[in-house]
Amino acid sequence: MKKKTISQLSTNNRFLTVIINYAMRIFLVAIVLLMSDCDNFVEVDLPRSQLPASAVFQDRNTVNAAMSNIYARMRDSGILSGTQGGLSNQMGNYADELVYYGGITGITRNFYNNTILASNVNNFNLWSTGYKQIYAANAIIEGVSTSTALAVADKNQFKGEALFVRSLLHFYLLNLYGEVPYITATDYQQNKVMHKIPTTELYSHLVNDLNLAISLLPEAYLSSDRIRPNKSVATALLARVYLYNNMWAEAANAASYLINNTGTYAWETNLDKIFLKGSTTTIWQFMPRIQGTNTQEAITFIFVSVPPSNSALSNQLVNAFEPGDQRRIHWIGSVTKGTTTLYYPYKYKQRTTTTSSLEYSIVFRLAEQYLIRAEARAQQGDLIGAKEDLNKIRNTAGLAGTIALSQQDILKAIFQERRVELFTEHGHRFFDLKRANMLDEALSPVKAGWNTTDRLLPLPESELTLNPNLNPQNPGY
Repeated sequence: MKKKTISQLSTNNRFLTVIINYAMRIFLVAIVLLMSDCDNFVEVDLPRSQLPASAVFQDRNTVNAAMSNIYARMRDSGILSGTQGGLSNQMGNYADELVYYGGITGITRNFYNNTILASNVNNFNLWSTGYKQIYAANAIIEGVSTSTALAVADKNQFKGEALFVRSLLHFYLLNLYGEVPYITATDYQQNKVMHKIPTTELYSHLVNDLNLAISLLPEAYLSSDRIRPNKSVATALLARVYLYNNMWAEAANAASYLINNTGTYAWETNLDKIFLKGSTTTIWQFMPRIQGTNTQEAITFIFVSVPPSNSALSNQLVNAFEPGDQRRIHWIGSVTKGTTTLYYPYKYKQRTTTTSSLEYSIVFRLAEQYLIRAEARAQQGDLIGAKEDLNKIRNTAGLAGTIALSQQDILKAIFQERRVELFTEHGHRFFDLKRANMLDEALSPVKAGWNTTDRLLPLPESELTLNPNLNPQNPGY
């Protein structure tokens, strides 16, 4: 195992300090501020650095602000961020969606080359920001559970949201790193020695937490922009969890809950409207930090010169679209220099500020639910229903219905459709190849640095040093 650098030790010490502060829960607002600057936090009479947890949970507005701050942190850093450090970019490069053109010091280079070490700071950032955000969610759960001042409806709302956040982040940590601790409290002494738990147990925790969240959250959104989770948002994640855990009937039923809610989620046939902030197919999204700005995804992916400073779409992905697929026209942009043409994701089109924000970063949308149900139906032998759901996606893209007939061919067609529908959206391609046991088959021919053990990222070296109970390290590292 390589020795940690001074900068890594410093980063690790900062992370440890955050955890200790969370665990002690002396000042909840101080905890939130430690994560970064606190946008969207409601001003109160007490100075922010002196607002005790008991005061935070006496007032709906301060709890609401703390919950909003968690979403801001998720939007700006870590797993779900649309920045270069988020999964949409990093796992797109790690798999076969993107090709890296940046410099040798870029944060994506080792992901693209599949040469990530256990000491890699960008890998550590995915882990640490995930768990910091989980700690923040746990602080909300504990605070509202013991509050005597909040109305029952408010306690249910905030607890349901925090349970959803905790589940969502653990879901990604599980699929990135394999067996990991499932953290449900802010007790530092307890959490610093937590063991990894088996995958089946992790999925059981996810299902239990999400079902509890669904029972607590309201049917309606808190606002029309769909930036706060409701019952449907938690159900969308539950459908994905069921799918990944091979619980086909449950996955189909959960997806049907959203698909059948046509009053809220109306199917959109205009491909240029699907990634607008008011899309009727959006289930949950992040609002930009400042009105008039748009998405980090557009800034990360769109380039105007060749070669780009970061990444371009791979030829493998661009060539995966069938002739006549309108997504190829509407969701992919290009830049040509001489005889060289490179392509970029163009789902989000607003790279600069606009009079008002036109695009929000979408985390869950209706098309995925159709693809979840199609796969779950096919796995159960309902081939007609599976093809109906699959063709809903294909027809919107301007394609004829699938010609697949057998169960195997229909499943293959569904995975192909997921590839061209969900590209560069939070690592879907990598996770799909992984759960279908197709990583080696798909990536070995096109990735010079690919190894079978790359199906999991390494557990951060500094975390293994702090907590030996996280051992053993994932294979290959």
